[in-house]
Parts: sequence; structure tokens; C-alpha cells
Amino acid sequence: MHQVFCSPARYIQGPDATLILGPEMVKLGVGGKTLVIASASAKKLLAAHWKETFAKADIEYSVEAFAGECSRREIDRIVKRALELKAQVIVGAGGGKVLDAARAVACHLNLPVVNCPTAASSDAPCSALSVVYTDEGEFETYLFYKRNPDLVLVDTAVVAKAPPRLLSAGMGDALATWFEAKTVIDARKLNQLGGATTISAQALAKLCYETLIADGRAALTAVENGSVTPALERIVEANTLLSGLGFESGGLAIAHSVHNGLTTVAETHSYMHGEKVAFGLLVQLVAEGKPQALIDEVLNFSHSVNLPITLQEVGLKQPSHAVAMQIAERAVAEGETSHNEPFKVTASLIADAIIAADAIGKRHLERILVAAR
Repeated sequence: MHQVFCSPARYIQGPDATLILGPEMVKLGVGGKTLVIASASAKKLLAAHWKETFAKADIEYSVEAFAGECSRREIDRIVKRALELKAQVIVGAGGGKVLDAARAVACHLNLPVVNCPTAASSDAPCSALSVVYTDEGEFETYLFYKRNPDLVLVDTAVVAKAPPRLLSAGMGDALATWFEAKTVIDARKLNQLGGATTISAQALAKLCYETLIADGRAALTAVENGSVTPALERIVEANTLLSGLGFESGGLAIAHSVHNGLTTVAETHSYMHGEKVAFGLLVQLVAEGKPQALIDEVLNFSHSVNLPITLQEVGLKQPSHAVAMQIAERAVAEGETSHNEPFKVTASLIADAIIAADAIGKRHLERILVAAR
């Protein structure tokens, strides 16, 4: 089995980085007619910056509003628009779903793609895949691409203005990176690229977890106050670059499969990808029989940065065994990453782990309440 590692061609991060977007695109040879796919908040925050940076680089551009869901219908709609405009470059600006759609459009048209996340809310920006949902928000499939983005540019001044919940969700996605990669490595399974994991990917995934534990709470405090600090810079890098490289070149396991299962329950649709992954990680740790001390470390961190540790905190106020089994059935569907574990994974095993993880999370919250009295 060959080892495989991938990454974006270039990664840039820092305050007001958007102002160098146009010149950096030209440096990379992707300075043609540009279609910017943008969320409403990205357009509001960055419209003036785009005008300035693209003028500097003599780049003609148009902005297309993203409709909100990375679905096949939305991808097809934007592909049609890009063809009408004869776009030569696709730029995605916004959250994870906007960037997923931008990569899908670029791949369909065989065009260069630039990702400009406006929040550190997931590890999507650096990857060569997209998560596609139905129009109703249920997980449908992964789309895999020939190459990673040509440029990922993160403006931390913009990230600092985003709702704190988005940074927390990004930490939830990143929190699972090391544990899922370690599982794939120990089980000698394939990473998301269909190869073995390099020691570089392993080191990056581990550094991701260590950075979260060290800086997560301080970074969240910075965003709560609209400030760019060294701690925030490190967490943005962990959520975006370390987790992005770590999950793709490291591999996924139960945590992300449980996320996919949770999307089959309508009550979870208002919760973010990383929030559901965070609970999925607890399910994975329980299913793997990890020591309670490790589970407690994850619980303490998750609670400190406002991540869910119970089913109620992802919308399931009265979860039944039947609902747990529904989630579990989707989590063990053919091709799911839950099968990257070193043991046979069944729906019954996942359902039991979901119920147990929920109980452990509830007990942890009760202990916190008692201690606070």
C-alpha cells in the first residue's frame, strides 16, 4: 500500500489577507475572469475588499449569491451561471457549504478554485472533496476531486467578526481529526485519498489536537470580543489547515459517520457540521472502549468551548432507542468511514455507543452543575 498525502497549492492566513487575494491569484497563474460564489455575510464584509484587490490585479469578476445548501441543484445552478459568464476561475467565500459548492463547480468545469473561508467553522477549505446534501439538509454523498484548491486564503480579521459559534463548530470538526486518523493508522485502513497515512499527516493531526487543548478557550474568548490574537491565529490554523490536511491524508472513522447519521433526523438540521462531529467523536471513543480519563479530557474541552456532549444539545430532546438505531443504520451504510475501525462495526454497536455517550455527557453536565452550587 502506497502512502498518499495532499494539500492546497498555497495557504495564506492573517489579518486583512483579502487585500492581497488578487495579486496572489496572479502569482499562481489563476488570474483570469473570476466568479465569486459568496454567502450574504461574506458579500457584506468583503465587497469593498474584492473591488480593491481585484482592481490591483486587473481581474474582472462577478459575484454570485449562494442559496444556502450544497446540494446537486445548487451546484448545477452555479455551473450554469459560470458558463454564462465564461468564468476562468472560481472563488468561494463564506462558510463550509459555500466552499464545498465552489469546489464542486470548479471540478465540473475543470477550472482553478480559490477558497476564502470567512469563519474557521470546518476543515473543508483545504480539501479535495465536498460534502453534498439534499435540498432538505440530509447528507447525500461525498464528491472527490482530482486536486486540492489552488489557493486557500483566510482573513483572520473577518474570522474574528464571525459569530463565536462558528469557531466552536470548527473546533468540533478539528477535535475528531487526531482520533479518527489514529484509528485509521492503527487499523491499517485507507485514508480519504485511498492510500496509507504518512508520518507527516499523523504529526499534523496530533498537533491539531494539542493546539485545540492549548488555545481553544482563549481563541473563543478573542472571537467573543472581536479580537485577533495569537491564540486565535493558532486555532484558525488548527481548524482550517491542520485539520484539513489531517483528516484527508489521515482518514475518517466513526465520528464523521455518526454525523452523517444525525443528519437523517430533521431536528438536528439547525446544528452545524462540527457540532454533530463533536458528539460523534464521543460515540467513537465509547465504541472503541477508550479510557475514561481520555473521554473526560474531551468532555472538559468540548464543554469549555460550547460544543455539544449530549443528544439534547444537537436537537434530540427525547431520544429513543429507535432514533439511535436510525442514526446508527446510516452510520454503518456501505462505504461509510465507520468501517475504518479495527473491529466489525454494526448498527447495534453504534446505537449502544450513542445511548452510552449521551448518558456520559449528561452525567458530566450534572457534575458541573453540582460543583457550581
